Amino acid sequence: MTAREVVLYALLASLLLVVQVGLAFLPNIELVSLLLIVYTRSMGKKALIPLYVFVLAEGLIYGFGIWWINYLYIWAVLVFAVILFRKIESVWFWAIVSCVYGLCFGTLSAVPYFFMGGFTLAATYIVNGIPFDLLHGAGNFVTALVLMKPLHHVYAHVYQTYFVSIQEMKEPQSPSEN
Repeated sequence: MTAREVVLYALLASLLLVVQVGLAFLPNIELVSLLLIVYTRSMGKKALIPLYVFVLAEGLIYGFGIWWINYLYIWAVLVFAVILFRKIESVWFWAIVSCVYGLCFGTLSAVPYFFMGGFTLAATYIVNGIPFDLLHGAGNFVTALVLMKPLHHVYAHVYQTYFVSIQEMKEPQSPSEN
């Protein structure tokens, strides 16, 4: 990994952290999902690098509780779902994906509770979180609908300018190109 790549991944992770902390006063309104969709559509599985730097930073700031264990797999679920559909251009499609992800966030978060206390504890966690999941889904839908296209254009430009040029620098030229 080059120094340029390390800086790019650090900046992307920092942006995730800044928007997460900056919007923490709003219950379940966040931009991390949208940014991960944007990152993954351009970078594919390399989006996991800034994602896990972000998750580590969150643990260092807020502590390493059950919520942090959830973050280890919950955000990766979104990244892998986006990888499956990353060629789709429709803003409406991504707004729906982001909404469904927000609606499922609480259920995905219940997995550790299932292993700790069985179905009853997990179901109680899910039911108690329904109002927040509804808000999360609605917030994700609106933010994706409004911000997906502009963020994708800005990020695609940055990625093409700084990251793709890194890949080109790594590939040796053939003797005929010298």
